[in-house]
Amino acid sequence: MEGEISSPLLLEERTQIRGGGSGGEEQRGGSSATTMVVLSTLIAVSGSYVFGSAIGYSSPTQSGIMEDLGLSVAEYSLFGSILTIGAMIGAIMSGRIADYIGRRGASWWLDVGRLLVGYGMGLLSYVIPIYMAEITPKNLRGGFTTVHQLMICCGVSITYLIGAFMSWRILALIGTIPCIVQIVGLFFIPESPRWLAKIGRGKECEVALQRLRGHNADISDEAAEIRDYTETILQLSKASMFELFQWKYAHSLIVGVGLMVLQQFGGVNGIAFYASSIFISAGFSGSIGMIAMVVVQIPMTALGVVLMDISGRRPLLMVSAAGTCLGCLLAALSFLLQYLNKLVAVSPFLALFGVLIYTGSFSLGMGGIPWVIMSEVFPINMKGSAGSLVTLVSWLGSWIISYAFNFLMDWSSAGTFFIFSCICGLTVLFVAKLVPETKGRTLEEIQASMNPLSAKR
Repeated sequence: MEGEISSPLLLEERTQIRGGGSGGEEQRGGSSATTMVVLSTLIAVSGSYVFGSAIGYSSPTQSGIMEDLGLSVAEYSLFGSILTIGAMIGAIMSGRIADYIGRRGASWWLDVGRLLVGYGMGLLSYVIPIYMAEITPKNLRGGFTTVHQLMICCGVSITYLIGAFMSWRILALIGTIPCIVQIVGLFFIPESPRWLAKIGRGKECEVALQRLRGHNADISDEAAEIRDYTETILQLSKASMFELFQWKYAHSLIVGVGLMVLQQFGGVNGIAFYASSIFISAGFSGSIGMIAMVVVQIPMTALGVVLMDISGRRPLLMVSAAGTCLGCLLAALSFLLQYLNKLVAVSPFLALFGVLIYTGSFSLGMGGIPWVIMSEVFPINMKGSAGSLVTLVSWLGSWIISYAFNFLMDWSSAGTFFIFSCICGLTVLFVAKLVPETKGRTLEEIQASMNPLSAKR
């Protein structure tokens, strides 16, 4: 970091900053989605699509890879979960990388490739929501940031569909297309204005903000707020992992880490990684079950994007968590009936409905909102350290669940889903008691309210 901001973003009088040209009525920045904001979001979420396709890859390809390469269940579990090990490595480095450069054998090689994909996912899972939260107007921030989850969902869903008809090798090659789109697109979108302000590049911050808000937009108020808050917060403490554990950041840390722990231990990656085998174990067709998941996932995620800035984060999170609790409970009941040899004709459909309710409910809120809130609650001086920690916790939980899931199912399918159901129920209480509503507030307002001791100094 270059130290304190060396040049002011605005003159003391806060004169209006405008794009060149004359005439026409001024537009206040921060109220509408400009072409540049939309383009920047689309380029950023190309990485989210890769994220989703990597998660969805292990489910439709399981039988093909195990047969072609002669892998055991334990070896395939390692392959499925090694993605998250790479993501943990990426997560450890993600905050620092984002702070310094911006937000932009057959079976052995298989594992190496998936490990590298996971590393990229670990970086993207932090950088994408942070970047989108920092470039979008406050009244649109929730919906735009949730597009990250929508594209993950699209990646998972399309991979499920294509994987039902194509070989695992072709499926891997198709996954490179959005990577190329993002690499090329990054040359055409601006850097985050808040990051530029943080490292003392005030003029570039103004230029980036003007590009994002429109040629004729008045960005004086927004730029002044970014400048004032950034200068104040940078004087408090330098960003380090140890600084993060001060009492003044406790609320932000509990909310950010807590949501990620509950999201992962609610079972999402076990269900996403091994959906096909769940349906088969329940006595239902794996391919039909996955297609049904696709039909549910995309519209429910899209609905969550629409509702994000209408209903608010908290209500959507609570409804979503309650739905995942119900879905897991139905799946647990299905496997229990199967074990007791009761209602044999009904239990497969009960499992299907349970997984679909879980998937739809998770897509509505629990999938995307924790990442939105993570991008909102930490002050600018701690975002690097906090983002790395929160993302690492998320991927550590993902690895534990994705690796242990097959073994848990061998132990007790009903018991596994009952445990997930209890954790999802606990999430409802956690949100009700601790998670703040951030709808319609600037990042600076949210962070000041979450860290009152910092705001008073």
